[in-house]
Amino acid sequence: MTTVLIVEDDPINLRVFSKILTKRGGLEVRGTEDVEEVMRAAQGGEVDIILMDVSLAHSVYQGKAVDGIKITQMLKADPNTAHLPIILVTAHAMEGDRETFLKQSGADGYISKPVVDHQEFVNQILTLLPQ
Repeated sequence: MTTVLIVEDDPINLRVFSKILTKRGGLEVRGTEDVEEVMRAAQGGEVDIILMDVSLAHSVYQGKAVDGIKITQMLKADPNTAHLPIILVTAHAMEGDRETFLKQSGADGYISKPVVDHQEFVNQILTLLPQ
């Protein structure tokens, strides 16, 4: 089964995304904001795609505070995880944010919160999954 890793610090967003993806998309979902767990799951091939919150309030990696952009950069820089599709999910949806965040992070997609069209949300994820 296809597994989506949701990296999100808001438990309500995590619950909403999980419900949409399991019910509408038929996908398996894991959620965490623990950066060590994200790296382990990605490097271990346990997940097929990652939804990455851009603003992670509590995430620390090797003693440093990191956000979703930094975690995405680390995953994209590692040859073992560079192929893994990553979609940034953020409430920062000002003009130009999408392009800036995608360029900075190397992510494969961008979804702004709140997610209004649930089917479109699922479709964006399914489109990026490896066939």
